[in-house]
Parts: sequence; structure tokens; C-alpha cells
Amino acid sequence: DVTNKLSTMLGFGLSEPWVQHLSKTKFIRADREKLRTLFTFLGECLKLIVADNELGSLKLALEGSYVEPGPGGDPIRNPKVLPTGKNIHALDPQAIPTTAALKSAKIIVDRLLERQKVDNGGKYPETIALVLWGTDNIKTYGESLAQVLWMIGVRPVADTFGRVNRVEPVSLEELGRPRIDVVINCSGVFRDLFINQMNLLDRAVKMVAELDEPEEMNYVRKHAQEQARELGVSLREAATRVFSNASGSYSSNVNLAVENASWTDEKQLQDMYLSRKSFAFDCDAPGAGMREQRKTFELALATADATFQNLDSSEISLTDVSHYFDSDPTKLVQGLRKDGRAPSSYIADTTTANAQVRTLSETVRLDARTKLLNPKWYEGMMKSGYEGVREIEKRLTNTVGWSATSGQVDNWVYEEANATFIEDEAMRKRLMDTNPNSFRKLVQTFLEASGRGYWETSEENLEKLRELYSEVEDKIEGIDR
Repeated sequence: DVTNKLSTMLGFGLSEPWVQHLSKTKFIRADREKLRTLFTFLGECLKLIVADNELGSLKLALEGSYVEPGPGGDPIRNPKVLPTGKNIHALDPQAIPTTAALKSAKIIVDRLLERQKVDNGGKYPETIALVLWGTDNIKTYGESLAQVLWMIGVRPVADTFGRVNRVEPVSLEELGRPRIDVVINCSGVFRDLFINQMNLLDRAVKMVAELDEPEEMNYVRKHAQEQARELGVSLREAATRVFSNASGSYSSNVNLAVENASWTDEKQLQDMYLSRKSFAFDCDAPGAGMREQRKTFELALATADATFQNLDSSEISLTDVSHYFDSDPTKLVQGLRKDGRAPSSYIADTTTANAQVRTLSETVRLDARTKLLNPKWYEGMMKSGYEGVREIEKRLTNTVGWSATSGQVDNWVYEEANATFIEDEAMRKRLMDTNPNSFRKLVQTFLEASGRGYWETSEENLEKLRELYSEVEDKIEGIDR
């Protein structure tokens, strides 16, 4: 009986071996009843994880029969996702952020602001430029949306049906700090799925800008007044902070330029970002769609002291996909600021209950150590053959993307990657034989990183890379050496 075997494995029943094990640890004095509740829950989760309902549900679907519905998302955040094999649905877009998301968001924002104060001589950031992703807000039930609301110091209010359709300001006494200005870059998917939440955000920011509060305690109002004078517009129009692509458009295309090595310099990438992401939402013009307001976007970004993104799933990290650096404005902000100072860059890791706020450079280093330079990872990739080599190459390309948009990649990352994949003759041969096209792109990316000034290395290393590029070109063309 599977249930009995699982119970025995987990230590339920009279003997409870988990009690014996914990008695040898620092948890010896832990509450026995609370531990029993915890292990009972873990046992139920394990039974759901090993349940195999997918083929059965597929058969039912092909027969035109009923497939039980259930929520999709991250099973760590929401165990109700299990067992798999359900007809998955997302959520009611008007029901976010949830109470749990608000609680988590407050912790993250407070830690972010404290970290920035430490790194910035005890001063709060006046403006934070951040990204809202569509699928991530589905998985977290509006956690990053709630972060924005807490930054500016407002509280969402739900109606009797649980729909969040208005906000109210949190008093400065309760907030205990200034209201932080924000520049919100919404992904195209967020724009499509959460138009009501974009309306909520825009109304919230403009409401805060109109509060009669001292400028030193309300940075939204401070900057909106300055920008209203410079642009010659009303305070509400100057307080526009919710931006995305034009309707029907997605991404800044910075990622495509980096992936194809089709860009000349960083200014070209920054111009691409500005031209594609400067379309504003206006709650005062319902039905008008996204309207280009590049000057307002640039002035708002020029006040940013920090850039910020969330990592909320253990499945995907910074260099797994190109979307993260595609939406990173760190170097762009530095170019727009009057003092030319680079903003601080932070990443919130909310993949565990103990959420962490790290700098972007710390997160890139962690990502390199755990993935690109980790033998367990790249050997696992190599076991999958052709596609595994492409994954290794893609990760190095995405690392170059972070160098281009943020400058937060240490030189040793490239140096050790070169030692791992190029200097090691056996590894080099495996990569070339398994997927010569991706290996050529890998070699090309190393040379590009050096040519663009992101990697300082010896001329010997560069000459070896040039020779390898010529060698793999001949191999692809079928030329015998």
C-alpha cells in the first residue's frame, strides 16, 4: 500500500523516527505537536507529488470527458497546484494583490529600502525603477504589484466580492518613512492581462502626487511638481509612472540584438529600450490605449536611485532567459541622471519563505557559481546532447547581456568560463563534436565580450579563440584540415 509505505518513510505511527532524528539536533526542544502537524502536511504533499494523473487526464481529454480543474503555478507557493494532471486555470485578475501577497511585499520592500540605506549613506532612494511581469504576478498572486503600492505608501481596498478596485493612502505616521517614487515598466503580457491593475497603479501614483505633504516625505509629489514645471503640464500628467510597450508590441528587443550580436554600442540598446518602452497608461483617458510619452519617461528615469526586479521561481534565474536583462535600465538610468551616477541595482529572491534582497552583481555571481560554472549543471546539460551545448552557449550570451545593460558582471566570470569550456581540451572537443554550431557561437561570444570591453584577458586566450573559431568554421563547412 503506497500510503502506508510513504507513512513509514516519513516516520508516522507509533515509532515516529523523525522524533528520534530531531532529538540529535538543535530542534530537540521544538513543540512536538507542531512538528507532528508539519510532518503530516509534508506527508500529504509527498503523496500528491508522486501521484501520476497526467496520462489519465490526457486520456479523458482526448475522449471528450470531464477533466477536473485546478490552479496552475508554483507548487512551492501553492501546494493546491498538486497533483498535476488538472485542467489548470490562473486567477481572477481583479482579485490581486491578495492579503498574503501584501504581507510578503511589505517584507521585501522594507528589506530593499534598508539595504539601499546601508549602501547609500543612510538615505532612502527617492525613486526606484522596477519591472512588473505578467506570469510572475499570476504565480505570486500580485506580489510585485503589492510591492509598488507599499513603496508609494498606499493600501489596496477590496470590495465585498474580493475585487481590488481602489486604494487608500497609508498615513506617514504609520508608514514611518517617505513615500518612494516609482517608474514602472510593465511587460507586454502584464499589460494584456492586468489592465485593471495598471489603472489602479496609475490612480494610486497620481493620488499620492496630489497629497498635501512635505516634499521630503513624498518623493512622488516632489518629482511630479518638478517635472510639471519642466514640461509645462498639469501635476497629474507629470505624475505618469506606468509604462509599457505600445499595444500589440512586446519586449524592448534589446535581448534580440544581444542574442544576434547585431548592435553597435550600448547607446543603441538604450535607444531601443526608450523607443519601445515609453508608452504610458493614463487612467484619466479611458479607452485611449498606450500613448507615447518618451520625455516624461526619461525625466522619471533620471530621478532613479535604484533599479529592481524580482526572482520568484526556483525554475528560472537571471541568466536562464534573456527577458530579465532585456528589461534592465541600469546603464540607461546612469546616462539620463544629471550627475551621471550609476543607480544601485537589486534583485529580490522570493523563492523561499526567507526572502532575500541582493545586489544585482551578487545575484549574477551566485547564478554563475550555481549554473554556468557548476560541474553538476553543465555535465547535466551535456547529457542531453545537442540541446545541452546550446543551453551553455545561451547562458554565456545572457551574461554578456547583463554586462551590456548593467555592467554588473565580474571579469572572473568570463575568465573561469573560458577555463572551463575552452582551455579544457576534453571539454572543448565534447562541445565541438556534440554541437559545432552552438560551439561556434560560444567562441564568438567570448570574443565579443572581450571586444566590447567586458572581459579583460590575455592575448594568448584571444588568439586561441580565434584559432578555434576558424577550426569550427571549417568543421561546419566540411573542410578537412
